Amino acid sequence: MENEEGRNLTLIVEFILLGFSNDPELRPPLFSLFLVVYIVTVAGNLLFIALVVADQHLHIPMYYLLGSLSYFEICYTSTTLPRLLASLLTGDRTIPVNSCIVQVFFFGIMSYTENLLLLAMSYDRYLAICHPLHYSTLMNGKVCCQLVAGCLVTSLLFCMIAHIFLIQLAFCDSKEIDHFFCDLSLLVHLSCSDTHTLELVVFVLAVIGAFVPFLLTLASYICIITSVLRIPSSTGRKKAFSTCSSHLIVLAIVYVTVLTVYVIPTAESHKALHKTFSVFYTVLTPIINPVIYSLRNKEVKESLKKAIMKLAACRSRHRM
Repeated sequence: MENEEGRNLTLIVEFILLGFSNDPELRPPLFSLFLVVYIVTVAGNLLFIALVVADQHLHIPMYYLLGSLSYFEICYTSTTLPRLLASLLTGDRTIPVNSCIVQVFFFGIMSYTENLLLLAMSYDRYLAICHPLHYSTLMNGKVCCQLVAGCLVTSLLFCMIAHIFLIQLAFCDSKEIDHFFCDLSLLVHLSCSDTHTLELVVFVLAVIGAFVPFLLTLASYICIITSVLRIPSSTGRKKAFSTCSSHLIVLAIVYVTVLTVYVIPTAESHKALHKTFSVFYTVLTPIINPVIYSLRNKEVKESLKKAIMKLAACRSRHRM
């Protein structure tokens, strides 16, 4: 094993994000694809937020939480895609170590916040279906603000704790990161410092910030499904289940892809598959969420129709 002096002579100051392909001919189509995805993601989530803000009928806790999720989805995508787009446009795949660590920090904040917001949304549906008489008392605008603020502050605290240990690492073994963004697990493997403390801290924070919310969300939906099945009429069961079906779909997409990437061990030959799943939960999930909630929520569809009609009426008045 080399001594510390020998390693310090080759300290790495920048990484190379390998991304998807080193072929210059593939860069333009990949750039166009991810640019369209990024624009649609931002536009779709901004539209959803605008609908929630503008329509009084959507000023209820469920849509306040959905609007907050859309906002964080924009931030979530923005931590990875702009850097990927710049790399595909210029061909420069290098990223300074400090910039890489900053990306890990903000990506972690958005990831934790999304998990906790999904938990808050499941709690909202649990109260609405299992305790409808107390819903307006237990869940209101003030409580929603506290929940969203609590999710963000908790995520920030968790990531700051991990960041304290991350910034102390030295990197001197390899410059290449076989991914399209800086992933914490890959940085740990590239470090030539002792990472046992960091790995322990990250494991504890992952259990508290990801696994516990997953279990609580699962418990909430077990209670919800049990309550729905007790409703005597099929119409009542269908109506009750429709209020949380969109959330269930999003939960399934998020947790299946995240568990596939970070929990299930993968062989070297299947790294491309893991990278593909990473694209799904970091890029495609934020674009799918507003579509799912818009198509499966009657109130959102009505609000969208009203907005389109108002826009059409304004245009017709200007033409006259």
